[in-house]
Amino acid sequence: MPSTLLAIACLLAITLGYGSVCAVSPFGNCRKCRGWGFAMKTDRKGRAKRGKDCRRCKATGKRIRVGRHLYNLAARLHRDGTR
Repeated sequence: MPSTLLAIACLLAITLGYGSVCAVSPFGNCRKCRGWGFAMKTDRKGRAKRGKDCRRCKATGKRIRVGRHLYNLAARLHRDGTR
């Protein structure tokens, strides 16, 4: 019995923590370009050089978090349903 209460408390803490992260910072770094907005290449001498723009984030370097995306969907559904 106490182990299930502990598990529920841990899940609640994780959920509230992620919800607060989504509220404070709704955008995270793009996973493909790591927030740069472009790929890194090297020239023939081995020096780092800017590559092509990232297609996943459209060269912004940011992506919307899953929790924020779900919140936006719910808010849009509520707004459209109460008009």
